[in-house]
Amino acid sequence: MDKQKTFRRIVTGHNTDGMAIIISDAPPVLSQLIGGQGGPTFFEVWHTLETPALIHTQPDDTDEKALVLPPPANGTRMRIIEFPPEGDEIRNLTSADAAAKFKSMGDEKASTSNEEAPHPLMHKTKTVDYGIVLEGEITLVLDKGETTIQAGDVVVQNGTNHAWANRSGKICRMAFILIDGEFTGDFKTN
Repeated sequence: MDKQKTFRRIVTGHNTDGMAIIISDAPPVLSQLIGGQGGPTFFEVWHTLETPALIHTQPDDTDEKALVLPPPANGTRMRIIEFPPEGDEIRNLTSADAAAKFKSMGDEKASTSNEEAPHPLMHKTKTVDYGIVLEGEITLVLDKGETTIQAGDVVVQNGTNHAWANRSGKICRMAFILIDGEFTGDFKTN
């Protein structure tokens, strides 16, 4: 399998005269392979710490040194994930293995894996997520049902229990924008 080309992250800001400038033009600063060979690679693109987001003249994202699954409280997060084709090393994960993988992403409590789960990497976060398939295809697995999405398709996740299964035989690259959220009182949460 060919290694995917790392993408550029262009960050804009302002100079001391208030003119728009490029602050940086390079691959994302933080990337992490989760779970070793056969696991997805997370590329942390950007995050904000509040809404409305504060716009700084010289934006900087150096406040996080490790992968954190959810966005900051009242903030947002954008990341790219490259999902390799799913193999037995993923399909045969135990609930404890799945919890350990989510712990390595900074959110062990997101894991909802159990013996009856439709996929071992089922998880749920208090977020609204926009997921855009940039390249390849992947299957979105929910508690009840699943659908395969392809390049150009967009998923709007509303705090749903889900997993991603790459059954295509090729890498799938997705962009995610995560927005911190709260469940309303009419939710049955598990």
